[in-house]
Amino acid sequence: MPKARAYAAAGATTPLAPETILRRDTTDRDVRIDILFCGVCHSDIHQARNEWSTMIATTYPCVPGHEIIGRVTEVGSGVTQHKVGDLVGVGCLVDSDHDCPSCRADLEQFCPNSVFTYNAPDRHLGGVTYGGYSEQIVVDERFVLRVPGNLDPAGAAPLLCAGITTYSPMRHWGVGPGKKVGVVGLGGLGHMGVKFGDALGAHVVVFTTSSAKVEDALRLGADEVVLSTDAAAMGRHAGTFDFILDAVSAEHDLNAYIRLLGLDGNLTMVGAPEKPLPVGIFGLLFGRHSLSGSLIGGIAETQEMLDFCGEKGITADVEVIAIQQINEAYERMLRSDVKYRFSIDMASIRA
Repeated sequence: MPKARAYAAAGATTPLAPETILRRDTTDRDVRIDILFCGVCHSDIHQARNEWSTMIATTYPCVPGHEIIGRVTEVGSGVTQHKVGDLVGVGCLVDSDHDCPSCRADLEQFCPNSVFTYNAPDRHLGGVTYGGYSEQIVVDERFVLRVPGNLDPAGAAPLLCAGITTYSPMRHWGVGPGKKVGVVGLGGLGHMGVKFGDALGAHVVVFTTSSAKVEDALRLGADEVVLSTDAAAMGRHAGTFDFILDAVSAEHDLNAYIRLLGLDGNLTMVGAPEKPLPVGIFGLLFGRHSLSGSLIGGIAETQEMLDFCGEKGITADVEVIAIQQINEAYERMLRSDVKYRFSIDMASIRA
């Protein structure tokens, strides 16, 4: 079994540091990938620091990373979808049971036996899976995605999580021309929501608490920007939205946005606040409004999203860092000091 250099957390309170891990030999269905870039997701911090212990306890050492772009270096004898030299991506999933109703519906993200890219039971080597903060990875070809060659690999990496997390609910709820769409929060997820809403032809309104983000929101494709602290501005939009994407993970007032929905309007949560948020039921009853959540997307939809990004020239706004800067990057993310995602140049791990 080949050894690979990686960066790992040895415990909940220790910084990430160099580690040597094992990657499996390729089976007939596997693709070996040299990782070029890996995006940094806020969930990497949660898992590295065991902050989701009640839901997904972290097994150490933990090698995070599920926004992976790389080149194929080896394929198994039965692989038909990829060849050596291809530019490919790996997102949040690396396996499923392939036969449950969710898998048959191309919704592998809801498979009860799905395998996450890291910190999930490894069916091949035992222990847990290791993610993209590494020089290479081996993945079943069914979970390896084609990346359009016109996309910058560093900016394409966050599409494998932040991209599909925002694209999937927009497609599900029919975002397109003639629709008025709101995006709450302009961060790693929200900025992708703005780009997709604009590219899908909708009228996009960004809600933010910061006047400093107005110019950036317009640059990213928003048609309007509303300060959510301005009650009069919020009131002028009451009852007019077809769809609102809420990308805020801090505590905030959902009812203020439910009031903005038009008839049959939907508010979808992709942010994950730690504490429950109160919802006034009458705000849902009048107008037949709905409140829902969304979790990444299946493999087919993720490929659709990447192809759409290739057609429209969409990537995430990224700051490229070396792997040796990862601990500093975590602290900066916690201060919202990044526009809008970090992307690790994995050549740095080989230096």
